[in-house]
Amino acid sequence: MAQLFLSCFSDHPPSSVKPITVKNPCPVQDASFLSKILFWWFSGLVIKGYRSPLQAEDLWSLREEDTSDKIISDLEQEWTAECTKLQQQAGEVSECGVALGSRLTEQAQLLRKLQKEQSSGFCLLRTLARNFGPYFLSGTLCLMIHDAFMFSIPQVLSLLLGFMREEDAPLWKGYFYASLMFVLSCLQSVFNHQYMYSCFTVGMRVKTAVMGLVYRKSLVITSAARRTCTVGEIVNLVSADTQKLMDFVVYFNAVWLAPIEIALCLFFLWQHLGPSALAGIATVILIFPLNGFIAKKRSKLQEVQMKYMDGRIKLMNEILNGIKILKFYAWEKAFLEQVLGYRQRELKALKKSQILYSISIASFNSSSFLIAFAMFGVYVLIDDKNVLDAQKVFVSMALINILKTPLSQLPFAMSTTMQAMVSLKRLGKFLCQEELKTDSVTKTAFNSDGEAVVVDNGTFSWSREGPPCLKRVCMRVPRGSLVAVVGHVGSGKSSLLSAMLGEMEKRSGNVLVKGAVAYVPQQAWIQNATLRDNIVFGRERKESWYQRVLEACALLPDLEILPAGDATEIGEKGLNLSGGQKQRVSLARAVYRKADVYLLDDPLSAVDAHVGQHIFDKVIGPRGVLRDKTRILVTHGMSFLPQADLILVLVDGEITEMGSYLELLSRHGAFADFIRAFASSERKESSVQRGTRKSSSRLSMTDFMPVSRDLSQEQLIGGDTVSTSLQTMEPISDTDQDQTPEDLGKLTEVDRARTGRVKLEMYMEYFKTIGLALILPILFLYAFQQAASLTYNYWLSLWADDPIVNGTQLNTDLKLGVYGALGFAQGVAIFGTTVAISVGGIIASRHLHLDLLNNVLHSPMSFFECTPSGNLLNRFSKEVDAIDCMIPDGLKMMLSYLFKLLEVCIIVLLATPFAAVVILPLSLLYAFIQSFYVATSCQLRRLESVSRSPIYTHFNETVQGASVIRAFGEQPRFILQANHRVDHNQTSYFPRFVATRWLAVNLEFLGNGVVLAAAILSVMGKETLSPGIVGLAVSHSLQVTGILSWIVRSWTDVENNIVSVERVKEYADTPKEAAWTVETSALPVAWPQTGTIEFRDYGLQYRRGLEWALKGITLHIQEKEKVGIVGRTGAGKSSLALGIFRILEAAKGEIYIDGVNIAEIGLHDLRSRITIIPQDPVLFSGSLRMNLDPFDAYSDEEVWSALELAHLKNFVSGLPDKLNHECSEGGENLSLGQRQLVCLARALLRKTKILVLDEATAAVDLETDTLIQSTIRSQFEDCTVLTIAHRLNTIMDYTRVIVMDKGHIAETDSPSNLIAQRGHFYRMCREAGLV
Repeated sequence: MAQLFLSCFSDHPPSSVKPITVKNPCPVQDASFLSKILFWWFSGLVIKGYRSPLQAEDLWSLREEDTSDKIISDLEQEWTAECTKLQQQAGEVSECGVALGSRLTEQAQLLRKLQKEQSSGFCLLRTLARNFGPYFLSGTLCLMIHDAFMFSIPQVLSLLLGFMREEDAPLWKGYFYASLMFVLSCLQSVFNHQYMYSCFTVGMRVKTAVMGLVYRKSLVITSAARRTCTVGEIVNLVSADTQKLMDFVVYFNAVWLAPIEIALCLFFLWQHLGPSALAGIATVILIFPLNGFIAKKRSKLQEVQMKYMDGRIKLMNEILNGIKILKFYAWEKAFLEQVLGYRQRELKALKKSQILYSISIASFNSSSFLIAFAMFGVYVLIDDKNVLDAQKVFVSMALINILKTPLSQLPFAMSTTMQAMVSLKRLGKFLCQEELKTDSVTKTAFNSDGEAVVVDNGTFSWSREGPPCLKRVCMRVPRGSLVAVVGHVGSGKSSLLSAMLGEMEKRSGNVLVKGAVAYVPQQAWIQNATLRDNIVFGRERKESWYQRVLEACALLPDLEILPAGDATEIGEKGLNLSGGQKQRVSLARAVYRKADVYLLDDPLSAVDAHVGQHIFDKVIGPRGVLRDKTRILVTHGMSFLPQADLILVLVDGEITEMGSYLELLSRHGAFADFIRAFASSERKESSVQRGTRKSSSRLSMTDFMPVSRDLSQEQLIGGDTVSTSLQTMEPISDTDQDQTPEDLGKLTEVDRARTGRVKLEMYMEYFKTIGLALILPILFLYAFQQAASLTYNYWLSLWADDPIVNGTQLNTDLKLGVYGALGFAQGVAIFGTTVAISVGGIIASRHLHLDLLNNVLHSPMSFFECTPSGNLLNRFSKEVDAIDCMIPDGLKMMLSYLFKLLEVCIIVLLATPFAAVVILPLSLLYAFIQSFYVATSCQLRRLESVSRSPIYTHFNETVQGASVIRAFGEQPRFILQANHRVDHNQTSYFPRFVATRWLAVNLEFLGNGVVLAAAILSVMGKETLSPGIVGLAVSHSLQVTGILSWIVRSWTDVENNIVSVERVKEYADTPKEAAWTVETSALPVAWPQTGTIEFRDYGLQYRRGLEWALKGITLHIQEKEKVGIVGRTGAGKSSLALGIFRILEAAKGEIYIDGVNIAEIGLHDLRSRITIIPQDPVLFSGSLRMNLDPFDAYSDEEVWSALELAHLKNFVSGLPDKLNHECSEGGENLSLGQRQLVCLARALLRKTKILVLDEATAAVDLETDTLIQSTIRSQFEDCTVLTIAHRLNTIMDYTRVIVMDKGHIAETDSPSNLIAQRGHFYRMCREAGLV
């Protein structure tokens, strides 16, 4: 005893151990033995959480053995070893496969593929087991000890009831048995929770491990493999599949232990009832296959449901990425229908699955009754001499109640295991995808002489099987030279750079690169971080060099506009920078590096002409910052070619000519023709202007990133407008106009954790969606099923007390009949309630999802700019999923256990009314502990889900910028960041499951108090009580502990998941844009007929309190007029277009189109009748036809004629599926120029009277450019055309030019008159060399 007492105090760590300085360490490390067992070390946090809502700072830091560093470093080596073994096996198999090649049927190949996936899954399992097995086994030991105690309790109950029957037994025996039952129950609780604690700890480590592996893999995966899995799928691996593995760890032991427990139960039953126990076995055997069958059907349905859910999330992802296009074209309705189509099918599968589940729940909940009914029935009917007395009945009932746990766990454990196997297979498949070969590029240290880059006879392709896209490439680049790479769209220029970076599959030849590499991709990749972090990119900051870089890359003027200078936070994918700014930041990042070899993929395309010239002179050209470095520049700008040391001409993936500018001209080859063909247009437009070819919005092959939400690049919001003032997008109320300087640079709203308990309104909100018509029957059915159960249990106790006449009992048949009828009534009621709740849940989740979708799609553009898409996707996937499944399941459990608890209390009070004295204080204590717990648990849950979003955002970003991260060699830094984010999430996950254990242990001790009370009171009232009633009371009180912990668990589940309702509802209160259609306004069908536009004193602000983007614009545009809008960056060119489309509403004044005030008509009425060709061509995944005409409003002929005018007819008719050609996510499988032409075809198809052209042609090479310009001139001849021009030569023949300056119209007239006036326009033309 003394030793036990002493071990309850904590040992101080030995002084020799060097103290580890951790901020806020976890108290479990130096908790005492008793405190560890009862989880009292956790109480501090619970009390803190009860006093005030927990914050992230209050949480303990992770123990060292739980951190990503520790876990993954061990695991990674093992996994790599496993992987190489796997690949060798696969290699051996495939070699014999090649020999049999021709004879192998497709089926055999498919089988082989499946086998490979299976084996990779098992490999992963093996690796995880090796690392986490030992700790897991220690937990399993606790579980077995718990089982031993669990089975000894019914034996003690049997002794107690025997004591009740004996007339003259001494009282101390009774008290001894009563207290022994109490002690055994307590020990059982303690061991059970130690086991659960170890399971969850292992689960948490597995999650960390898998996330780390997936993240590291996503950095080295080849682009071919990258195409097979979208970002959505990778994020899904991290969110859904890791969750499945964690569940698997918790329930895995049940798979083998449950059958053993069932066998033991049946063995003890045999002792009591003899062979009749076999009847119980028969019942079990009948129930099982039924449930096995149901589980199988459900997993099939779940796969179907997951498929539709994946489809829905992928579509949502694209909608959020292309939301601007949807708004411009008024296409929201078409996509809304598509999403709802997926949702409809998803819910249909869910409904079927839930009804099947209800059958299995009903059969389980009545299983104890069915088994008892079969056993007692057979027992009584075999032989009249078989008498049911209290001892037999209630010990059997206690055993049957034990039997229920493994029975209910088994199918669940089975299905979790099945799901975990599927997830393991998916993870294994992803982790075994091909990796980029490190040897495809030989990297050597920098040396000062000779060539910097050598490619010898190289042939490259994007994937192993695919056709080579670069053939027979030979090039030697002398150190320090400037090499220009030119060629048409799609000739393989970007691929050439990718080959030098080692991003492509090398078929033959070799590549040598000397020194460090810096890379500027065609599509700038910007992180969600401050501008400074984006440029410094992990290097230490040297102030003077940093300033030089900013100056050279022309970023200083931009810093003046940004609210917080270079500390301004940039939204995800750079959405508060214009296309040109992003490109310059991307270039600055490369220049800051001081690398030796620079690979520049068309960095000058997105910037204005004079900026382009500045950058060329200051950075890339012979007098630039990089003059001593080796520069390989992909360009469309003719003007830079004379200054290049070497020019490579690419045609269809081959280098056809190389040499200096003059050499190539003198050869009279393709290059010379190319230059001459454009010399005529070159005279018209200055050489400088040529710099602005091919906009950055090209999603190059190297950026294998389907998700690119380049809102801003379209330069409509965030174009080179004043939009940099979009920064602080948080809606400002009138009161706090003066912002504190710290907030200035903030843009994206962090997913905030709400604090405090979930408000009652949320429950009301949820139940209101279900409707009263369903809620009343549900409650009635619950009350009915519990009443039936109470009656049949009481009936049993009466039966057990029946006097025995001549060794038999009277009318057993009647007793058995009544017992059976009551039991079956209960079963039917259970089925009814579960079905009703499921249906109610589905109704609610359908409504909530619909509201969420409508709210999001009706939000204005500004909402999408300050809400990270990760947050929105999280709402659509995680939160909607919780509302679909978690809440109804939690409610089912909670209600059934609450009513069950009520029943137990009634029975105990019936037997020993005096027990009220114990039950009342216990229930008060229970409520007290529960309220403590729920406050803390809810807050922990919220902190955990808030810290989950950044993990996904970071994943998303990394996958998109993988090629840049690799080129700069920054993988270790990103891996550290990912580790940090995962660890941050785990710090709030760890206390969450400890909280559940803390609660359960302490509650079960209370529950055991009820057992003690019932038993002791029965012993005291031995004279007056019959053994039947005592048996009933004690065997029921034994269930209390289980019921209590289940109630709290399901209660907190519901509490925690109802947060999802709160988060889905969150967007109901955000500002919405105007109505899509207005019933009252009777617009003529053909409006606008003439296409006149009139601005009356029109003013525009991006947000209240910011300066005006447009001030007092008054302007009248005649029908059929062609108007060019020009101006410096930030002059407000794009704001005009935003105003016409009402992407931003007028702050003052109005716009009339054909005499109709556009502010008075519905947004869709307006947007569907005017057309824009945006700067950034966005395509959605789906057929080409859907991309042109999502509403199916036009006939095939019309679509084909539009394609013909857009010069796409040949291309499309050459595709195997023609119009049904599947565009991949973001239109990846079309080149940028083709996508631009698709956007042109959209406009041609709509053929409205007003066309707004946001200089879309920056993305195409010269020939395509001429095509587009001529098409627009001929096809839109009788329309009003507004062109936002970056290059002046396109608008020289327009009827009128509007020169914008700082939100005013500086001058407006025909181009020739303006030049004559020698004003702004004349100066711009002179800079561009047009005059």
